[in-house]
Amino acid sequence: MEKERLKHLASSLLIALPLSLVTPPAAAQQGAGLSQNPDVQAFIASMHEQHGFDVTHLTRQFAGLRPNATVLKAIRPPAVPEKQRSWERYRERFVNEQRLAGGLSFWQKHAATLQRAAAIHGVPAEVIVAIIGVETIYGQHMGSFGVLEALASLAFFYPPRAEFFRGELEQFLLLARENGISPLSIKGSYAGAIGIPQFMPSSQRRFAIDFDGDDRIDLRQSYPDAIGSVARFLQQHGWQKGEPVAVPARVTGDPAAVLASGIKPTLTVSELAAQGVAAVADGDRPAALIDLVTPGAATEYWLGFNNFYVITRYNRSSFYAMAVFQLAQALQQEHSARGAAAPPARNDP
Repeated sequence: MEKERLKHLASSLLIALPLSLVTPPAAAQQGAGLSQNPDVQAFIASMHEQHGFDVTHLTRQFAGLRPNATVLKAIRPPAVPEKQRSWERYRERFVNEQRLAGGLSFWQKHAATLQRAAAIHGVPAEVIVAIIGVETIYGQHMGSFGVLEALASLAFFYPPRAEFFRGELEQFLLLARENGISPLSIKGSYAGAIGIPQFMPSSQRRFAIDFDGDDRIDLRQSYPDAIGSVARFLQQHGWQKGEPVAVPARVTGDPAAVLASGIKPTLTVSELAAQGVAAVADGDRPAALIDLVTPGAATEYWLGFNNFYVITRYNRSSFYAMAVFQLAQALQQEHSARGAAAPPARNDP
């Protein structure tokens, strides 16, 4: 899932990048550890000056790392033009029987925790379940890359996003130190996302919470911590309890001007109606027009409200947010249908 996240963040770079921008220098390819790189040495010095890290110890850790060619290849923006993105293909990947069945089982197993998270943070259980389902299929696929090596590769050998990933590398080292864990032992996605909910290090330090009461935060093994952290992330980004996420829309004429305003709600439903965008919704509610494009098929239009925009703070893609929303809808409908026959909610083990 992190692959979709970072490729979307790089959407302004949709032309193919020169190979020199993502290919490590010859010395690095021949086996020199990253500690020999001047930029890495400057980073280590900064970590010592700003956070008190031991230079010798950090140098030794970077000396055992090499630029990861798989990571650098995966992060490159897609060569396919944006207009070739397909909502139908994307939806099939995430709103399907595997994630629906797995989500219902996950919901049943963690019902008490999900209920508590919803009560505290105001985020419905089905939305929390859907995000975890889209991200890692309920913890089944959390990534097998060494996070330190992945982040270092991107921080020092991927110029288009180097500043972002150096920040995440800094946050990751702080996170590992705070938790008394060797940074070399942590696995995650190729982009450095960690655990059941695939939080980047900065998000884990800022939004993750201990939700199982064991006085530590563990997004890799604690499902309660993952559930509580997803709920808190959305709540902290402005989730409005009981408010709608999105509704279908009908468009008359060319919507280019409306779409150009982006996915953050800035116009009311009534103002959008005056520009040829009709939907069944409160006329005073702010909304944004969402276009879900599939080559060879009619574009699907929706109005996304504040809560839709909040989901895009987790992954800045309208496709992602709509997949989460529709999976959540399917989960809620099936969960309600099975409700009468469901066994009592259990606490997490």
